Amino acid sequence: MKNTYEEDTRFTIQEEYPDLQQLHSMPQRRRVFRFRALPANKPLINVILFLLTIASTWLTLGVWYSLPVIAILLAHEMGHYLMCRRYHIPATLPFFIPFPYLNPFGTMGAMIQMRGLIPHRKALFDVGAAGPLAGLIVTIPVIYFGLQLSDIVPASDGSEGMTIILGESLVYKLLSFLALGSIPVSYDVRLHDMAYAGWVGLFVTSLNLLPIGQLDGGHIFYSLYGRKGFKFMPLFILALGGLTVIYYGWALLFVLLLLLGRKHPPPLDDTTPLDPGRKILGYIMFIIFVTCFSPTPFKF
Repeated sequence: MKNTYEEDTRFTIQEEYPDLQQLHSMPQRRRVFRFRALPANKPLINVILFLLTIASTWLTLGVWYSLPVIAILLAHEMGHYLMCRRYHIPATLPFFIPFPYLNPFGTMGAMIQMRGLIPHRKALFDVGAAGPLAGLIVTIPVIYFGLQLSDIVPASDGSEGMTIILGESLVYKLLSFLALGSIPVSYDVRLHDMAYAGWVGLFVTSLNLLPIGQLDGGHIFYSLYGRKGFKFMPLFILALGGLTVIYYGWALLFVLLLLLGRKHPPPLDDTTPLDPGRKILGYIMFIIFVTCFSPTPFKF
């Protein structure tokens, strides 16, 4: 999920980047909203929140939903965490957020907090891309096998009560076709809880790949285009605001990103561009965003 960090925290630059030592010792101007630091040396808190989130998602839809969605969130956050370890960037363990009953997911997701300056664009890209890729690797088989456990039933006429229709992204449509084939007219798919967990994984992946602020997509976008490219960030936020016209559920996220997502702290080395391989992967990540995103995730 969203990664935040404080720009004025110091960490040790490895000897392989000696030219950054002087930059690192210079005072850094704060450029982003400063979040209260999460506890980094109390793993018991992480374990308790993890177990509480298992419980809250279990209470929401049972074990077939809980374990897959926890696996997806854990893979996503550990992708970030392990990449931070690779580049010696201090970061907390994942904090899971239990939220039973009052939302359709049973959780508000998970997050880590980075506490050091990012040494260069390569590290920024790798940290930003690792989470969505790791989560997607788990999400795809969860959807496929979950769909195979789902039922094809006659379309509801509304007489059985309120029916929630999930928005279908391009990736979801493809996996649905591979798992179930063509669905006959006037029939629907009654999702197995495992398939719903996979749908939530796609939803989480697409949200995090929004090229805004310090979301994963914002990290990737900044590492590709730097400070000059990031001046287009308000346009992406306004585009999200435009989506509230067709789905009001985006309104809260729009307001939060309008307040907190307009800037991105630069890495220490903000001039060395990415290598061609990472640039190509960066463009692929935005294709993944487009194909995983659903403008109207819920229809009532």
